[in-house]
Amino acid sequence: MEKFSFILSEEEAGIPLKKVIKNKYHFSSRLMTKIKYQDLLMLNDEKVPGYKTGNAGDKVTVSIPDEVSHFEPEDIPIDVIYEDSDFLVINKQPGITCHPTKGHKTHTMANAIMKYMQDTDQSFKIRFINRLDMDTSGVLMIGKNSFVQAELIKQMDKDTTEKKYLAVAKGKFPEKSFLIDLPIGHPLEGVAREVVTDGSDRGYPSKTQVDVLEEYKDATLVQVTLLTGRTHQIRVHLSHLGNPLIGDQLYGGPTGVFNRQALHALSFSCYHPVTKEPMTFEAKIPRDLEDLMATLKNNRA
Repeated sequence: MEKFSFILSEEEAGIPLKKVIKNKYHFSSRLMTKIKYQDLLMLNDEKVPGYKTGNAGDKVTVSIPDEVSHFEPEDIPIDVIYEDSDFLVINKQPGITCHPTKGHKTHTMANAIMKYMQDTDQSFKIRFINRLDMDTSGVLMIGKNSFVQAELIKQMDKDTTEKKYLAVAKGKFPEKSFLIDLPIGHPLEGVAREVVTDGSDRGYPSKTQVDVLEEYKDATLVQVTLLTGRTHQIRVHLSHLGNPLIGDQLYGGPTGVFNRQALHALSFSCYHPVTKEPMTFEAKIPRDLEDLMATLKNNRA
C-alpha cells in the first residue's frame, strides 16, 4: 500500500484533513471514499477521520489502497525506459495490443506486465495512461495507482504534457512545418476508421503539428506532435492530406514495403504526479522502422 506523507503548513492548519488532501493530491471522489471507509488517513501516526483538523507542523499520512489486475501472466519481453513506485514507462514493441480485446484476448502488454510484476515481486493494478495502437511502437506509460493515473490524465487534458511521434508518410509535403487543425469523428457504428468531419457530424477538435525531418523519393520522415489526443489522430490527419502512413492499410497507406503503419511514439513529457519534477521519456526507434528509413534513404533519387 503506497503512502503519501507531508507536514501541515500554517495555511493548512485548522482545515479538515480531507479537504487538505483533496487540494494537495487531487484524489478522485471514489478514492477519497475508499480512504474514508478503510481508515487510511493518519495524523501524527494515529488514524483519524477526514473531518479532523491539525496544527502547523503535524505529520499527515494518507495511504492508497492496494488494487490488482487479473490478467494471465505471459512471458513477453518488456523494454523498461523508467520505473519508480508510482508508474512504469516501457518501449512497446509493434504487433501487440495494450490490453485484451475481443479479437486479442491474450498476448497483450497487460499479460506481459503481469509476468514482469511476478519477476520483480510487485503487485499493482495496471492503469494505462496513454494508449498505442497494436502496430504502433514506442512510449507507453502505466500508472501503479489511481492517483497517478488521474493526475497524468489531468495533465493531458490541460495540455501540460507533450507527445511526439516519428512517422513515415507517403509522398511529400508542400511545407516543412505546419499545423493540421481539422475535427475528427467516428461516422458509423462497427466501422474502425475515423474521419475528418465538418465539425457538426460527431467531430471533435483535433490538432496535429507536423515537422518534416527528411525527404525520400516517394515518402517523407516527419516528427509529429499531438496537441489533442483523438483516436488514430495522426493516421487520420495525414491520410486526409493525401499522405497516409507507409504500411497503414486501414487509411490507404502503401503496402508491401512495410508490414505495419510506420508510426513510433518517440517521447512523452510530463510532470511527475507526486514530485512535480519535469520529466521526458524517450523510446528507441525499433529495428524494423530503422531498416525502412535506411532502405528509403538508399533508394532516394
